[in-house]
Amino acid sequence: MTALLRSLLFVPAIRERFIEKAPQAGADLICLDLEDSVPAGEKARGRQMARDAMPQMERTGYMMSVRVNSLQSGLIEEDLDAVVIPELEAIGLPKAEDAEIIQQVDHYLTLLEKTRGIPTGQVKILPWIESARGLVNAYSICTASARVLGASVGGEDLTADMGTERTRAGKEIEYARSVVVTAAAAAGVASLDTVFIDFKDAEGFRIDTIFGKSIGFKGRYCIHPSQVELVNQLYRPSDREVEYARKVVESYQEGTARGLGAVSLDGVMVDKPVYERALSLLKRLDAIEGSKAPWHPDSTIA
Repeated sequence: MTALLRSLLFVPAIRERFIEKAPQAGADLICLDLEDSVPAGEKARGRQMARDAMPQMERTGYMMSVRVNSLQSGLIEEDLDAVVIPELEAIGLPKAEDAEIIQQVDHYLTLLEKTRGIPTGQVKILPWIESARGLVNAYSICTASARVLGASVGGEDLTADMGTERTRAGKEIEYARSVVVTAAAAAGVASLDTVFIDFKDAEGFRIDTIFGKSIGFKGRYCIHPSQVELVNQLYRPSDREVEYARKVVESYQEGTARGLGAVSLDGVMVDKPVYERALSLLKRLDAIEGSKAPWHPDSTIA
């Protein structure tokens, strides 16, 4: 079961104006960023701004997240101490390279939750797999803790670690994207596509997002509010897909009532896997249309 997280919007924690506008973007998750968008000399101010902002932000049905600095950076302890408050629902965890990193951060979160009166397990973990080592360990990262809600591939850091060029076409990270999608599916968590840096290139973003969806991603990180609406639209089942899924479900159920294991629909065989895929699509549509908090465990979808 994977959470419905279509659009995840990054907002620099030191940009007050961006934070104020973020809730109106329509994203399923807002992530206040303390890592790449905050310079080293501004980390302390960023922590305080994120802590102060969360209780004040208008809640419009999104999940509240903060991307902290990596465990390896030596900054994560101060980050977590500042931002683990009742309003926090998830952390983005950069440089997730193995299960042990996830488990150590899980321990930190458990301690902070218990000492602050926050329900144990409330704060989920969204790891970023962005190194060769992390890619090799993708499945164990996704299964390292019950807190892991979804996983992403970090294209910029991964190509730097691999010593390859990061191109607009993105061929160099196609394998990594497929690995993360597969690992997340096997672990039963959401697969979340990497960012598209050129937010002014709407057509390039659209094409790349369609490709990501075609290989199995369930959502995508956005670096600009203008990207959110398109991601929500592309990750919503189309009218044609919905109509066909309903026909599949109806035909298969009628067939099984007659004792058939497979039926023919428009000249195509419909068996159990096809039926289950159609059900999954319809459940996803229901979650999109009916959930005020689409990430909530009660709104999980297949």
